[in-house]
Amino acid sequence: MRRHRCSPIPYRGRPKSAAVSAAFVSIFGKVGLQGIDSNVATAVRAVIMAVFLIGVVFVQGNFSHMAEVLQDKKGLLFIALSGIAGATSWLFYFLALKYGPVSKVAPIDKLSVVFAVILAVILFGEKVSLVHACAIAMIAAGGLILAIW
Repeated sequence: MRRHRCSPIPYRGRPKSAAVSAAFVSIFGKVGLQGIDSNVATAVRAVIMAVFLIGVVFVQGNFSHMAEVLQDKKGLLFIALSGIAGATSWLFYFLALKYGPVSKVAPIDKLSVVFAVILAVILFGEKVSLVHACAIAMIAAGGLILAIW
């Protein structure tokens, strides 16, 4: 795995940072969606993200690695599929945020954690401890409770 030039953060800290950032996606998105089409908002968000992320890659000095990514056919295919999956997730999420309260939409969206773990076990043979399995089951139960009530 390639190291980046920015200061290293243990891998356990990165999901926490992602979770905090994702919380602001919900809040800012809910406010921004008032009176506008959710699909158009998602497209504008994607453009802003692309410009921002290209800037990050450039500032890190990794822009020269762009050719490597574009030449790796298998890697590029799965990155493209990940991008399509992410785009559909955003489309559904922003549509749900437009019409539903953040307090209901965001927790249900986190059922993706459950699906990701199940897929990782099936596709990659990842092992899940009993403690982690119980925690994933609680996330699933919480998401289902919020979806039903």
